[in-house]
Parts: sequence; structure tokens; C-alpha cells
Amino acid sequence: MTTDQLVYLIFGTVLVLAIALDLGLLSKKNAVITIRQALLQTVFWVVLAMAFFAFLWVEEGPKLSFEYLSAYLMEWSLSIDNIFVFILIFTAFKVKEKYYPRVLLAGILMAILFRIIFITIGVALVERFSWILYIFGAFLVYTGYKMFGSNEEEQFEPHNTKIYRFLKKYLPLAPTDGNGKYIIRVNGKPAYTTLFVVIVLLASIDLVFALDSIPAVMGISRDKLIIYTSNIFAVLGLRSLFFVLRGAVSQFEYLQQGIAIVLVFIGAKMLGEHFISEWIDKTAQVFISLGVIVACISGSIVYSIYRKK
Repeated sequence: MTTDQLVYLIFGTVLVLAIALDLGLLSKKNAVITIRQALLQTVFWVVLAMAFFAFLWVEEGPKLSFEYLSAYLMEWSLSIDNIFVFILIFTAFKVKEKYYPRVLLAGILMAILFRIIFITIGVALVERFSWILYIFGAFLVYTGYKMFGSNEEEQFEPHNTKIYRFLKKYLPLAPTDGNGKYIIRVNGKPAYTTLFVVIVLLASIDLVFALDSIPAVMGISRDKLIIYTSNIFAVLGLRSLFFVLRGAVSQFEYLQQGIAIVLVFIGAKMLGEHFISEWIDKTAQVFISLGVIVACISGSIVYSIYRKK
């Protein structure tokens, strides 16, 4: 068994055990999650991600492990942006709080499946057509530029999305949560509840966010192991992070600008990689990327709190 195969095996085993632990011990069906429980779960997933960082350090060395750490922090910060949209989706469909944990989990597991498919296709394209990285770089610079100056008051309306209109057109939808069920029978025929619609919306919206985040991770590392693991760890921690931040996320007024600067930085790095590599070695580039990510995200959060005091 090669080192990479061993790492994948351990990662998969730990992941299955962690999800089982989260479901069996840290979560109860139809129970409202308190701030304390959410903090414990968030700490659990972060510690697990950091333990994998330590494992990578031992097995693969510092360069790859710090690439993973940079990519994980990049994904983790971008996932905070998801929470804004998730809150709007739950509010729009009047989901009861006791159903939040299970609906979030189902949506996030679907999102992970979609991301794996998306990453696999993206990596295969980059391996065959390396010039696609320049398109990714230009896309990140453009996205960061647009995000930096976008109006935060622009409202996302879940009922107006193409996904919801598609579901409404082709599926029989019931305007009820079905007492926690995803499919119920109406007049003897199956109908899909609002909880089913919310799960599909959560997964599909996350895939839209992945259009930014996955190219950003590729700007940090080309290693498939890093791209897969950083994405999956960050997304799995999103559920508990939602319950921790849902009341405070609106206070991070300048987080969007911090993320935008990081996207522009990573995109510019991808565009100028050939020239940058002539002056700065790969290991130093990893540490610079990590420093920029930490400085921009933490700086924007601290500045937001300062302005909101």
C-alpha cells in the first residue's frame, strides 16, 4: 500500500466514524441544538481537521500539510458566506427549528457528493489542459472584484431560484413540512414536502459556492488529496458552524471584503505563477498564501466587530 493510499484509507475511516459519532452522540432526532452543543460540535470538527493536518505532517512533510491547512482555512472562511444564504432558505420556507439539524446534514452530505464529482471533473480537466488554470485565475480575480463592491443589501430570494422553479415545474410539491418527512401522500399520490425542497436548495446553492472555492483551492495546491480533504472537512463542519454563527453572522459586515481580497490574491497568483515561481520557491508560496488568508479573514472579522461595537 502506497503512502497516498494509506492517507486516503485513514481519511475515509475517520470520516465515517466522525459522522457516526456526530449523528449518534452529538445530535438527537428533532432536537433543537443549543449554542453550547453547536460550539462542542464545531470544536470537534476543527480538532479533527487539525489532527489530520498533524497526520499529513508526519506522513507527507510540512509543505503538503501547510497546503492542506491553507486550503482548509480558505474553504472554512468561504463556508461562512454559505450561512447567510442557508438562513434565508430556512426562513423563506418556514422550517421549524427542530428540523434544522437533520435537514442541514442531509443537504451537506448531498453537497459533499456534488463537490466530489465537481472536483474530480475539475482536476481531470486541469491535468489534461493546464491552461484552464489561467481561466480559473481570471475568474477568481473577477469574482473577488465583484464581491468586494457588491451591495450587501441585495436579497437572495429562494423562491425565485432556477432550482426551485425546476422542482415546482416537474415535481408535485406539498406546502407542508410533513411532520419531518420528505415525501408524503396527498390524495393517494406522493408529494414532496418543503423539507425536501430545502435539502435540494442547500446542496445546489453550495455547489454554486464551490465554483469559487474549488478553483481557489487549486490556486493553493494541485494535489488531489489536499483538494478533496480540505473541501470535505470544511463542509462537514458547516452544520455546527451554522448554529454557532446564525445569530452573529450579520455582524461580520466586512467579511465579504476580506474573502474578496483573498480570492483576488489567489487568482493573481494563479495567473502569474510562472514568473512567481522563478523568484519564490513553492514552500515559501504556501506560507505566504496561508499568511494572506489568515490576515484577511481574521482582520475583516475583527474590523467588523470593531465597527459594530
